[in-house]
Amino acid sequence: MERASSRRPAGDNDTELDVHSPAMRRLLELAARAAQVDSTVLITGESGVGKERLARFIHRVSPRAQGPFVPINCCALPEALIESELFGHARGAFTGALHDRPGLFEAAERGTLLLDEVGDVPLLTQVKLLRVLQEHEVRRIGENRQRRVNVRLIAATNRTLTVDVAERRFRQDLYYRLRVVDLHVPPLRERLEDLRALAETLLTTIAREMRRAISGYTAAALERMLRYPWPGNIRELENVIERACALAAGALIDVDDLPVELNQSYAVAFASPNIRPLREMEREYILAALQRNDGNRTRTAEQLRIDAKSLRRKLKGYVAA
Repeated sequence: MERASSRRPAGDNDTELDVHSPAMRRLLELAARAAQVDSTVLITGESGVGKERLARFIHRVSPRAQGPFVPINCCALPEALIESELFGHARGAFTGALHDRPGLFEAAERGTLLLDEVGDVPLLTQVKLLRVLQEHEVRRIGENRQRRVNVRLIAATNRTLTVDVAERRFRQDLYYRLRVVDLHVPPLRERLEDLRALAETLLTTIAREMRRAISGYTAAALERMLRYPWPGNIRELENVIERACALAAGALIDVDDLPVELNQSYAVAFASPNIRPLREMEREYILAALQRNDGNRTRTAEQLRIDAKSLRRKLKGYVAA
């Protein structure tokens, strides 16, 4: 859902990364090393885990930090426009091209270009993208001359590109060209050590923007947040905190301020005397939500605060398992 605030989603902002889990500490160490060279980086992970956030961190600690950081969401652009956005076009190259226009590779000169959701780049564009990476040159649509570019490329995806390569939806040569350094961001349910710090940081930011005098969480509310599997990851966490911050009657966010699914998940978790794996709880919760919506995936994805593609992938994984 679009926000009136100019704040980017927490999963994708470039504020200081406050991590406590061993997996994320190791990931940041690898990212910091990779930042010192210009090798391409492929960042993978579920929707909402903070892939753009990690890309911004790499840019910020790299020798290119003084240059621009230019992100583009490849799945948000029509196929007919993506090449113009990436490579630029000359005046008259197509209907509506009234002026020469540089592409994002040129806009990111001496900086970093992030291709988010790179798995959605059309096959024909993949061929041209591979050439740019190999030759360090772009040719605007409608021009004959090549232009040198000095850009560090980071790609991100929530897809399993090896499957796309096997099914011929993604070029194998481009996959290996992008995956010089491979960084995987674990889902929030696998790094709950980070959740408390994220929840506190987000609450401080959101309460300030809303001008609400809310200073923290009750122990019961925080316990429910820690028990929830967070299928929408950090993006869902931000939405939950924003909702709670808007509805809270006191200085602390309490159980009643949280969405119903967090309290339902908590009740399910403790219905059995044994503590159950988070993956199992997530699976049952998503399938129950789908059944409650009579199989309507779009409505289910909206209620779970995840995108429809992520829901389809999860459901496909449940069938495969």
